[in-house]
Formats: sequence, structure tokens, C-alpha cells
Amino acid sequence: MAQRTLPEGRYGSRARGPVSPVLRWALLVVALVVGGVVAWIGYQNLGTQPIESEQAAFEVLDDSSVEITVEVARDRPERPAVCIVRARSEDGDEAGRREVLVPPAEGTSRVTTVLRTSKPPVTGEVFGCSYQVPAYLSTR
Repeated sequence: MAQRTLPEGRYGSRARGPVSPVLRWALLVVALVVGGVVAWIGYQNLGTQPIESEQAAFEVLDDSSVEITVEVARDRPERPAVCIVRARSEDGDEAGRREVLVPPAEGTSRVTTVLRTSKPPVTGEVFGCSYQVPAYLSTR
């Protein structure tokens, strides 16, 4: 059987020799480091949250206020926390926002607050919670 030859210059040059072992190990180390960093960032962003909050109830009191009840579960119940609650108007705009102190307590904490609004509210919700309590909310 005759060996076919390819037209020169059409398919590029012939394959290079094997990759050196040092370069192969360096690429492996870089890939492992990048994979580790991606896994750590994913865990930080998607892992279990230290504070979990949930809207337990809301009641529209009138055209300028809504009462919001929030349930908060945290991994460190001995620490105070702060939750941001907000109200939305019929058009979806944020009509009011407030930070609420969640004092230290064992188990799930339940906090109720009245939020004043700039437009007639249709719903109240919890936006999020944190252990970074502002000084003006602190009980110390």
C-alpha cells in the first residue's frame, strides 16, 4: 500500500515532541490551585448561611404602614443580628425599608415590626439578615 503525502503548508507543521515532565507537573499544579479556589468561592457563596430568615407574616395596617413578622434561625444564637425588612407598593417599587434588631435568643427568634411607607403597601418582606449590627441598633 502506498503512503499518501499531504500538501505542504495546508495542515500546519507536524506535531511537536512530547511535553516535558516539568511543564506537565506545573500545569497540573496550576489546574489544582484554580480548581481549589473555584470550589472555595462556591462554598462561600452557596454553602449554608450563618443566618436564615423567613417572612412569617405581614399585615397591611393602612395606606402608610405594614406590620411584618420575621423568623430568624442562626448558627450562633448568642450573638445579636440585624434584619432588613421592606415593603413594596402595587407597582413593585420599594415603599419603605427598615433595619430591625434581633436580640440573642436560643432557637428560632420571631421579631415583629411596623414599617412606615411612602406609598400604599401591598406586601412586606425580609430582605436579608447579618451579624453586623449597626451601632445605633446595638444594646451595648
